[in-house]
Amino acid sequence: MNSGKYVFAQLLQVINRYEFEKCVARYNGNHRVRELNCWNQFIQLFFGQLTARNSLRDICVCLKAHRKKLYHLGIKQNVNQSTLSRANEKRDWRIFADFGETLIKLVRPLYSKISIPNVDIDNDVFALDSTTISLSIKLFTWAKGKYSRGAIKVHTLLDLRGCIPTFIFITDGKYHDSNILDEIVPLSGAIYLMDKAYIDFVALYRMHKADSFFVTRAKVTLDYVVVEENFNLDKNTGLRSDKTIDLAGPKSKRLYPESLRLVEYYDDEKEVELVFLTNNFEASALEIARLYRNRWQIEIFFKWIKQNLTIKKLWGHSENAVNLHVWVAICTYLTVAYVKHMLRSPLSIYEIIQILGISAFDKTHIKELLTETQSNQNVKEQYEFFDF
Repeated sequence: MNSGKYVFAQLLQVINRYEFEKCVARYNGNHRVRELNCWNQFIQLFFGQLTARNSLRDICVCLKAHRKKLYHLGIKQNVNQSTLSRANEKRDWRIFADFGETLIKLVRPLYSKISIPNVDIDNDVFALDSTTISLSIKLFTWAKGKYSRGAIKVHTLLDLRGCIPTFIFITDGKYHDSNILDEIVPLSGAIYLMDKAYIDFVALYRMHKADSFFVTRAKVTLDYVVVEENFNLDKNTGLRSDKTIDLAGPKSKRLYPESLRLVEYYDDEKEVELVFLTNNFEASALEIARLYRNRWQIEIFFKWIKQNLTIKKLWGHSENAVNLHVWVAICTYLTVAYVKHMLRSPLSIYEIIQILGISAFDKTHIKELLTETQSNQNVKEQYEFFDF
């Protein structure tokens, strides 16, 4: 039993405050601040995400009830809902986005050796997609969605080795998914998995020229001519064809002048034929199909964050407050992923965040909470990671 620090305070020690303050200084975030500086704003919102509070009022009520413990939790002071709300409206959201980028650079390499199911490939593999959060257009007047409704989209590039988000971009609901390709800088040798909504031949050709690969679903209306076909396929694996093609449409041929690869695969489980379009001629046709199957991990990621973090109920109405809210949620996810790796916990991120959420005011050592039963000697040795 650790009689010195609360679990929440132990978590704050994992977060690099020096890097956070660098982000604050970059945007002059603490200029003329009296009560609530950016760090205390962040850790109160972090507390709200970790303990799944539904509103700023919930956060403030909980912290006020434990105000005698705040110093030992690492929180300078409790504030009322209005103060926290004004901070979310006015503090530049890029402070929290930049800190999120810092955490991504820290966490992503830790999971770089994780294998991808059913695929033996050394390339970086990313899944690109967006999730929509429905909102009230009366409250979120800037966030226009379809059919006169309010909505935002959270565009995400997910590293499939460890399911670590590497790129986040928040837009209104009318923003077309393919436009996000203009915001992404493709990595040489990386493979990007996307659905057919991302077929933009200008952006795809730019990826190709950057020596990166894409795998996407081909549209039914795709106009092409077959240049070459591989007939040496094992039909028992579900493969139906493997073709080298040139685009035939005048406009598409001009936008993407080089050859592409078309792989047809029959999914026995769903009884549907899938047609994949890619510029990757190195992987086998079966690897292309199996790679795309792993794109489903991003759908699981979206479902997870909506169920386990406070992201469907936003803590502010302005565009700044929404961006800030989403980035604090991502920072929470990345912090938990970092703790999981550094403690070598066998628990999933879902299990860890559930345990931490109900243990914030407990004084048990975090290692005891997140690892299986082990000898006291092993526990003592592993405590050395945390310099308490």
